[in-house]
Amino acid sequence: MNILKKEKNILLLSIFIGTFITLVFMLATKSYSYNIQKGIADEVIRLHVLANSDEDYDQQLKIKVKDGIVKMLENELHNSMSKDETRIILLQNLDKIEDKAKEIIEENGYNYNVSAKITFDDFPTKQYGDVVLPAGEYEALKVEIGEAKGKNWWCVMFPPLCFVDASVKEVPKEDKDMLKSVLTDTEYDIVTKADNENDIPIKIKFKIVEMWQK
Repeated sequence: MNILKKEKNILLLSIFIGTFITLVFMLATKSYSYNIQKGIADEVIRLHVLANSDEDYDQQLKIKVKDGIVKMLENELHNSMSKDETRIILLQNLDKIEDKAKEIIEENGYNYNVSAKITFDDFPTKQYGDVVLPAGEYEALKVEIGEAKGKNWWCVMFPPLCFVDASVKEVPKEDKDMLKSVLTDTEYDIVTKADNENDIPIKIKFKIVEMWQK
């Protein structure tokens, strides 16, 4: 009986230790993921365009508005060397951004209201060529068309990934170099070595395992 009791105690202890390690790993992963995302968010500004609705014509209009805004700001933002500088450019051009959006909306036969502002928004994990940014809260230029109840368009104003052709598989080297200059080595490694949007959590877990092994 003593042997059985001892084996039972060992089993219970093993279960407890296993559960404890699992919980610690989960908490470490959550904390590390948050710190990684926050570190990235501190250095980038996103673009968030909301369509009036999910109707095809509203979704097509959203893309036209996005393209018009990006093209209008392209030269100035390509010369920006920091998030702070990009924010200033965007704030100085909010009226022009709204005017450009209204112009495009009217050219396409609609009379939706439009608003543009700098705010903080929750973004899903998104892939831009071979760069993947984790989900979380980011500072963003938010453009709302009409009732703003349609699907979103997400991209990055700084570093200027919005200007990368959506069909390309790799972000141009100069844009990656800028991204690398504002992120830590670990942050850059995670966002550039993830194969797809689902790969970010796996990369983060691998980083935690690497730290535990050191």
